[in-house]
Amino acid sequence: MTQDEAPTVGFTIFRAKDAPGLMEAACMSIAPRTEIQAEGLKQVMAAGYGEGEQCKVLVNLPGFSLTHAWMKTDYPLTLHSHDSDCLYYVVAGDLTLGTEELGPQDCFFVPAGVPYTYRPGPNGVEVLEFRHATQFNFVNYSKSAVFYDKAAKTCAANLETWRSAKPPSQMA
Repeated sequence: MTQDEAPTVGFTIFRAKDAPGLMEAACMSIAPRTEIQAEGLKQVMAAGYGEGEQCKVLVNLPGFSLTHAWMKTDYPLTLHSHDSDCLYYVVAGDLTLGTEELGPQDCFFVPAGVPYTYRPGPNGVEVLEFRHATQFNFVNYSKSAVFYDKAAKTCAANLETWRSAKPPSQMA
C-alpha cells in the first residue's frame, strides 16, 4: 500500500484514560513457544510477572501506532524481537540497554527482527513505543529454564512493591 492508498483518518483526539491494554487491543501476536518457554511463563505469571508492567495502546491508526509502556523496578523483560521497527522514547525513569544507561528524553531504535531487552532502573521506566505498524509480533528468545527460575524469584521478591508502585512520571 502506498501513502496515496493509505486510508485517511480525520482529526482525532486520543485520551490515555481510554487506552486499552496491549493484549486487549489485540495488536500484538505471540510467536509459538517452546515447552520450556510455556512452562517458564506459567511460572513467572504465578509469581506476579503481570504486576511488573503496564502497556497501553494510546494510538492505533492505519500504518501507525503509539504505545506507552511502564516497566517497574527489576522487571525481568525477556530477550525478544518484533517484526516491525520501533523507536523508543524514555518519558521518565531510566533503563539499561546493554552497557548504555538511558534516561528521560533519550531514545533508541530497534529494527524489525533484532532481539533486545532492557532493564528498568531503580524507579522503573516509562517509554513511548512508536511504530509504522498497527499489528506486530512478539518473538521470545529466552529459552532457558534458569532464566525463568531467576525471573520468577525476581517477580516474587518485587510483587508487593510492584502492586503499590507509582510511575516515575508521577514521583515528586
